Amino acid sequence: MRMRACADKMLSRGGLRRFRTKHAKERIVFTNGCFDILHRGHIEILAKAKSFGDILIVGLNSDASVARLKGASRPFVGQEDRSYILAALEAVDYVVIFEEDTPLEAIRELEPDVLVKGAEYEHGKIVGSDIVEARGGRVERVPMRPGYSTTSLLEKIRR
Repeated sequence: MRMRACADKMLSRGGLRRFRTKHAKERIVFTNGCFDILHRGHIEILAKAKSFGDILIVGLNSDASVARLKGASRPFVGQEDRSYILAALEAVDYVVIFEEDTPLEAIRELEPDVLVKGAEYEHGKIVGSDIVEARGGRVERVPMRPGYSTTSLLEKIRR
């Protein structure tokens, strides 16, 4: 089996509704994040997310969005490189970059069947959960492997 080129796995924000229409019979799973320093915890959540459906789309915060959320010194890795790295992962079918601080508009446009976030997020506070559930979809909260987080990795690097 030939791996698809990373460039073929990039979606534009403007094309999400068309993508949903084209793949109406498939179960679309959506998750999102900054993925600034990719680690095992991320990989495990993405693999689990893929198991919930047919197509896994990862929403990626743009560089400007990451800077607003995490501070002016972030991201460490630019959005083009972060999206390429994510697209290279077997579990990830597509990547879409969003400029907003949350993926709410991307979720509205895509209308995923399953929305996946880490278990550290409270169900009622997961952005877009109301949209997904109103359409009959579901929200899955996946536990993060203990000791694996970008924050803990950055603390190790700084020591």
